[in-house]
Amino acid sequence: MNNKAAILCAGQGAQAVGMGRDLAESLPACRELFVKADEILGYDLQKIIFEGPDTELVKSSHCQPAIFTVTAACFTALKVQYSEFSTKAAAGLSLGEWTALYLAGSVSFEDGLRILSARGRFMQEACEEIEGAMLSVIGLESEKLRDMVGQCGVEVANYNSPAQTVLSGRKQNILEAEKMAKESGAKRAIQLNVAGAYHSSLMKSAGDKLNAFLNDIRINPPEFPVVSNVTGEPHGSPDEIRQAMVRQVTTAVKWIDCIRSLDNLGVNCCVECGPGRVLSGLVKRIQPQMRLCNVQDGQSLKAATAFLTAVS
Repeated sequence: MNNKAAILCAGQGAQAVGMGRDLAESLPACRELFVKADEILGYDLQKIIFEGPDTELVKSSHCQPAIFTVTAACFTALKVQYSEFSTKAAAGLSLGEWTALYLAGSVSFEDGLRILSARGRFMQEACEEIEGAMLSVIGLESEKLRDMVGQCGVEVANYNSPAQTVLSGRKQNILEAEKMAKESGAKRAIQLNVAGAYHSSLMKSAGDKLNAFLNDIRINPPEFPVVSNVTGEPHGSPDEIRQAMVRQVTTAVKWIDCIRSLDNLGVNCCVECGPGRVLSGLVKRIQPQMRLCNVQDGQSLKAATAFLTAVS
């Protein structure tokens, strides 16, 4: 096929009990990944993914390696079903950036799992240190948004689309920001169901711990461009990747810039791998001309294969 397709890798919040199960049951190559994940982590992650309960799956220390494994299985299924597929570039939202780096050969499957298990644990510990929250703001002018961030003492966590920005901060400050956003004319201002203030300075302890953890991890140059959440540009050397992935824990995800960077690389089609279609929805708002499909189960795999065959 024409090598102009990028892979988008799901982030935390997309998880659902049962995700990836039919791919594991129908494709041996996918099933092997789930078995391998259990062996690497030393517990039955597969059971938590397929059977729950949701209270266990949503824990960051489980959720992050779970989404990583499911996304890897979705990509593997695509390669098995459509062997002609080749990847122009990749991007992932938050933890999904580690999955994208794995797909590009920068980290091994084992190290990706170990990193995300530790990262999830470090982030949960940071959440327990300080009561934080996150707020999704939709349809607020950028100038009013900047004023609100300054006045309320919160930080931008995600530039998700031109119309949607996510804020992080202490619980009380987020409550103040929610009130101010509504008074300032935001179409919607919704607190997210998360454990704390991700992608903000309140995650500093998690970033410090991750930095120490990554000292023992081998990182290779990516085999194709992987776009950084921190800069919105393709990653550089292994040392630069390491530094950026530590910074990613405490700084805003520049998802708008990431998608525009894919466009600049010549990407004209994105395949979202992993549970849900959140990223595809954001891409539509950033680059309406981008062609999109997704792989999260057997049905979407079949549709994606037909779609990619048609556009090649």
